Amino acid sequence: MTYDNTLKYLVEQYPEDFIRYLLASEATDIQILKTELNQEPIRADSVTFLQTANQILHLEFQTLPASTPPLPLRMLDYWVRLYRQYNCDIEQVVIFLKPTTSEAVFVDQFTARNTTHRYRIIRIWEQDPEPLLLSPGLLPLATLARTDSPQNLLQQVAVQVSMIEEEATKQSISVCTQLLAGLVFEPELIRQFLRREDMRESAIYQEILEEGLQEGRQRGIEQGIEQGIEQGIEQGIEQGIEQGRQSELRLVIRLLTRRLGSINSQLQSRLQELSLAQLEDLGEVLLDFVSEADLMNWLNTIEN
Repeated sequence: MTYDNTLKYLVEQYPEDFIRYLLASEATDIQILKTELNQEPIRADSVTFLQTANQILHLEFQTLPASTPPLPLRMLDYWVRLYRQYNCDIEQVVIFLKPTTSEAVFVDQFTARNTTHRYRIIRIWEQDPEPLLLSPGLLPLATLARTDSPQNLLQQVAVQVSMIEEEATKQSISVCTQLLAGLVFEPELIRQFLRREDMRESAIYQEILEEGLQEGRQRGIEQGIEQGIEQGIEQGIEQGIEQGRQSELRLVIRLLTRRLGSINSQLQSRLQELSLAQLEDLGEVLLDFVSEADLMNWLNTIEN
């Protein structure tokens, strides 16, 4: 079950909620632009372009700060292509979903010798959950917002989900909430407040699962499957997890090579043994490495 497909579904089904939250406007005539601007594969959890009467909202979600090409360059590249094609105001917002201390989640501009380009950064774990609790399309994101009592916040979100009158909408939002909550909550706690049955019964669950598995087979980037959803479908999920791990491993090795130069075969063998969660952690800290010794010390730390 991929986070990118979940977020894509939320933004495309509830564009007014995201426009209201991010642009503080009440636009109703919103067009979802196709992402044909992509000229090459880009590592991004979810990219969506929403066009209102006189503005485009470029909305991008990231679970990890590391990316190839680097996020600031990618945002400049998107802005240039969007502006050239549509010639209107463009608001770019990157929402980081998973708490991290990486300095990369504080970078909000691209800077080169003669160019500076700015965009907005939102670290969702620092945001007030109250505005997110007001709209169905934002409820899943509310589980990741700032709180002193995560369990109470999850319960509050579950109550808001239960108050949705239209049953199909309630079911779909429940599924999306459970998927995104998996970034920060244990499955057992999620099951205490949200109906697990919604997973099997929901059409959006089946749609997201199928899209995610196809995407994993075609591109090998099943980023979200590692959370697992249902042990009863372990075979399909396990394939997705391994595809995701291999994709994450390839990305980490590329980033390490760019950062440190050639990685010796012994260290590469140790990297091959890392789990997906460990590779994600490495993806966050490798930006601070300056030599192979830093990588070796980090590997020694996690093995002790």
